[in-house]
Amino acid sequence: MTQPFELPDFYTPYPARLNPHLETARTHSRKWARDMGMLEGSNIWEEKDLDAHDYALLCSYTHPDCDADALSLVTDWYVWVFFFDDHFLEKFKRTLDRDGGKKYLDRLPAFMPMELTAAVPEPANPVEAGLADLWARTVPHMSMAWRKRFAESTEHLLNESLWELSNINIHRVPNPVEYIEMRRKVGGAPWSAGLVEYATGAEVPAAVAGSRPLRVLRDSFSDGVHLRNDLFSYQRETEEEGELSNGVLVLETFLNCTTQEAADAVNDLITSRLQQFEKTVVTELPALFLEEGLDPRSCADVLAYAKGLQDWQSGGHEWHMRSSRYMNGGGSAAGASRPWSPFSSVGFGTSAADLRTAPGTPGARRLRSSTHVPHQKVGPSRIPDLFMPFTTTLSPHLEGARRRVVAWAHRMGIFGPQPGVPLSDIWDEPAMVRYDLALCAAGLRPDATAEQLDLAAAWLAWGTYADDYYPQVFGRTRDIASAKVCTERLSALMPVDPSAAVPEPVNAMERGLADLWKRTAGPMTPEARRMFRASVDTMTAGWLWELDNQLHHRIPDPVDYIEMRRATFGCDLTMSLSRIGHDGQIPPEIYRTRTLHSLQNAAADYACLLNDVFSYQKEIEYEGELHNGILVVQNFFDCDYPTALHIINDLMTSRMREFQHVAAHELPVVCDDFALSPEARKALDDYVHELENWLAGILTWHRGCLRYTEAELRHPMGSPGRLAAPTGLGMSAARLFRASVAGVG
Repeated sequence: MTQPFELPDFYTPYPARLNPHLETARTHSRKWARDMGMLEGSNIWEEKDLDAHDYALLCSYTHPDCDADALSLVTDWYVWVFFFDDHFLEKFKRTLDRDGGKKYLDRLPAFMPMELTAAVPEPANPVEAGLADLWARTVPHMSMAWRKRFAESTEHLLNESLWELSNINIHRVPNPVEYIEMRRKVGGAPWSAGLVEYATGAEVPAAVAGSRPLRVLRDSFSDGVHLRNDLFSYQRETEEEGELSNGVLVLETFLNCTTQEAADAVNDLITSRLQQFEKTVVTELPALFLEEGLDPRSCADVLAYAKGLQDWQSGGHEWHMRSSRYMNGGGSAAGASRPWSPFSSVGFGTSAADLRTAPGTPGARRLRSSTHVPHQKVGPSRIPDLFMPFTTTLSPHLEGARRRVVAWAHRMGIFGPQPGVPLSDIWDEPAMVRYDLALCAAGLRPDATAEQLDLAAAWLAWGTYADDYYPQVFGRTRDIASAKVCTERLSALMPVDPSAAVPEPVNAMERGLADLWKRTAGPMTPEARRMFRASVDTMTAGWLWELDNQLHHRIPDPVDYIEMRRATFGCDLTMSLSRIGHDGQIPPEIYRTRTLHSLQNAAADYACLLNDVFSYQKEIEYEGELHNGILVVQNFFDCDYPTALHIINDLMTSRMREFQHVAAHELPVVCDDFALSPEARKALDDYVHELENWLAGILTWHRGCLRYTEAELRHPMGSPGRLAAPTGLGMSAARLFRASVAGVG
């Protein structure tokens, strides 16, 4: 069978190493698979299939330093997960039986109890039998925190297979950005990262397991693993399985390019994610250790874990080059046919050591992300035909709110320079009037009282002002230290205990937040206040992330961008406010379900990217901004503005349809699963309707305000030498739009 493309030259700077206990693991895993019923009689595998795939070789490459017992157990886990993949394919993907697949998947979490003494169901198939055995053998060695994390990643791995099945059912090739995010869960590399902790004997301390640097390590590791697998499995998946969820096919479709060009682009993505991994280890882990005060042993565990992930990347590549499961031009044997060159080598561990290409694509890709020329003339933003199924109704209190929010800004001292702060003269009253943030609030919350609408408009004004303030005052002066102090002070102005002492506000931004905190958090319970403050802290931490990229003149990857944009968009803030807005009628556990997260994430992504579409000229041409989704896609996929705009618009449409699908089909199932009362169901329906108002209102505001027009961009507001307009609402204020959804008085 002819290969559809030539494998590209991979970025593999770390040579693979082989565990000396390979043969022990091979013998053990063969017996274990037969004992679990995975071989003859399963109608999935025979012994020759298992031998040909050689998962013991995979684990010996990816875990080169563990002992024989640990290697055998890890190998069993990989035999299980690959058997599950083939079993699910045969039973449900080929038959397009989504309902049967869901019932099959819903049983599996029961075989992963947190308590070792808990009973599990009687296994009904080899997948259930294998999971029950592996869980019982693994978790006694690990903490409860690890068990919860690993069980969650295993459930993601299993349950998100339905996403792949749904895409096959509707013959849909996913969007590139959506695909990279979803591939993590479907592909299961976060699950592999959990096994790295076991195999290295270096469990990540619970205090930092959820931190951004550790999340970035897991995510960039996952992307590298999955996209590499897509290159090797393209032929098998597209020609034999009818699979549509493959990175090469995704780029081939959306970039309208040849298969070879798409494969090369996927390789660029792999390179970018691995370089993100390296940067995080070198620049972010040391700072994390200091900030969290980790002891030497904990620091050593995190570094050993990072090294384990690095070993996995190198070993996984070597295995793909040798396994019969994948397209590799004959595997390792292909290397022997290469012409000899003093700059290349062949044999064990040398697929990572081809010096001919070491300075090539990886270096060019790394360079491209840091050499964007700012302030390029791009002309007016092009607004495509945006998919918006909801309509906007404006609050009857709009005109009054317009006057009152300007008066509030005067009281807080927002207009004019802040004493002793250079470049802080970022707003004047005419500019705020043109921004018309009350219009946005009126569309987001058409049923609000006058008092509620005033509060919503003030939140929008504060968020927009603060978002403009950070890059202007701290970014242009490259004063990250002062930005961190400012961020810490903002957090201190939001006490969980109302009687606690707080700093005296010293500028307009602090006065505005202190005022809004008292008016919004006052009626909350202590736990709700804690969650509310954490939401604002997440937002301000996102501003620091933007400043760090600005300091290094670094355009982020699309996946990192989308996720940080969503984080700084205020999703946590919305969830905590929603609990108050619905007077406790919706049980807290509903907000923790994957379904509610999917609903909110879909809405957040649409709104963030909507702003990027409208603010493109403002941010790229006038401000030299790096944080715009269209620019991020242009840089990452090395494509032009129209192509990037097409990808973004397609992603927006996809996220909106996902929102509609979740609301119409998945929320009713959640209601049934949790046996919600009629009152709770109505409150949940009301919340969905509020999000619909939120989405429609944001679009109405973008079309109605003057913030992104040519006249506004050329407006000479402020002192000489300033940017023509402050930085976009894009990264922070829209997330505060969501505060008004909850209707807090």
